[in-house]
Amino acid sequence: MTTATNLSELTGDYVIDGSHSRIGFVARHAMVTKVRGAFNEFDGKISIDGDKPENTTASVSLKVASIDTRNAQRDGHLATNDFLDAENHPEITFVSTSAKQVDEDNFEISGDLTIKGVTKNITIAFAFEGVAVDPYGQTRVGFEGSHTINRKDYGVTWNAPLETGGVLVGEKIVLEFEISAVKQA
Repeated sequence: MTTATNLSELTGDYVIDGSHSRIGFVARHAMVTKVRGAFNEFDGKISIDGDKPENTTASVSLKVASIDTRNAQRDGHLATNDFLDAENHPEITFVSTSAKQVDEDNFEISGDLTIKGVTKNITIAFAFEGVAVDPYGQTRVGFEGSHTINRKDYGVTWNAPLETGGVLVGEKIVLEFEISAVKQA
């Protein structure tokens, strides 16, 4: 394992390993608890410039129909036009526009997040978790990050009032990224 102080060694192009990564979300439910979910199908690329981290780029595409909250009925509802409208907007995308190294192991990646046809620029804080060579000789890097969005900013407005006050689904959604990426030859 190495630390971010050896960033120049990390320079190169990487592909996100979907079987060892998680891109998920957390939403408030019924004003009293949280529901966690993830997208089971996604792909992404990262191009790391270790000598000039500000030149680092990233892009990710999530398949909306692969949403998984461990409840098939809820997943089906989330895929409808009430929420993510998978039929007309089959992907959620993020394409970086800038990168910044905050300190030795922390970075900020800004970019355009598109959900349901609406694009907003966001900044995601990421922590560098390390680098390792796996048993197959592949160089892997790990990053973890999160960012909170307001779903209504993306046209995701459906809700239901509760008898006790409040609403069924919170507006704030925490996006979670646990990324393992493999360096390409």
